[in-house]
Amino acid sequence: MSRCFLWICFFHFAVVACQSQAASEQPTVQDTLITGNPTPVSVSTDTLATPYDLNYVMGKFDPTVHPDFVVVDKKYANREGMYLHKDTYAAFQKMHEAALKDGVKLTVISATRNFEAQKRIWEAKWNGERLVKGDENLAKTTPDPKARALKILLYSSMPSSSRHHWGTDLDINDLSLEYFEQPEGKKMYNWMQQHAAKYGFCQPYSPKGEARPQGYEEEKWHWSYLPVAKPLTGLAARHLKDEYLTGFLGASEAAKIGVVRNYVLGINQACL
Repeated sequence: MSRCFLWICFFHFAVVACQSQAASEQPTVQDTLITGNPTPVSVSTDTLATPYDLNYVMGKFDPTVHPDFVVVDKKYANREGMYLHKDTYAAFQKMHEAALKDGVKLTVISATRNFEAQKRIWEAKWNGERLVKGDENLAKTTPDPKARALKILLYSSMPSSSRHHWGTDLDINDLSLEYFEQPEGKKMYNWMQQHAAKYGFCQPYSPKGEARPQGYEEEKWHWSYLPVAKPLTGLAARHLKDEYLTGFLGASEAAKIGVVRNYVLGINQACL
């Protein structure tokens, strides 16, 4: 009888111990929350060679040494020293060749910009060292910080919130809407509208209106490679917060403006 009792006690102890160990291996809600500085959150996609976290989304890396980035050959660009994600670059090369056969030349004029590069652009406009709208010095004309940030946000992203951080987005041929009103620009844009999707590209900043009421102004020159950009947009939607946008002049305005909601996610619905 006593031997039987001992076996029953032993069996009960073993079951309880096993259940306790299994429970301890399950992630809790607290384990998966992002508090303070962002922690790694992997992107699930076959396109990406390595799991990317919010530091990647926010441009906190050096594309010149990142294993998934390659330099853009001068054949495809207006200058040397630009980088793209290797998948974006491969797709652009194919699109470039197809466009040439139709008499359209696609030239990359801006590619990957990490946090530091975007910070230089943003702060130059913030300080008035770089004029906006051709001749406006925002440091003189717009003392209110929120209003100043909103003027810059017409066409430039806050550091840590730019799609150009990802190596998926590139500007093609010209940065002025006037160019796209000329025959050459019209031909290029019409070709992109008809064929870009075949190569995975989408125009994230389509015309503002009912379908896209928030975000940057229309940019006919800006195209995004969706096979890589889509999962990164999803990661940003789930985990990027305005309070993570720090380390540059005017950063305190991000939460007041709702940069993540209105700008990072304020894109052409076809690109989501």
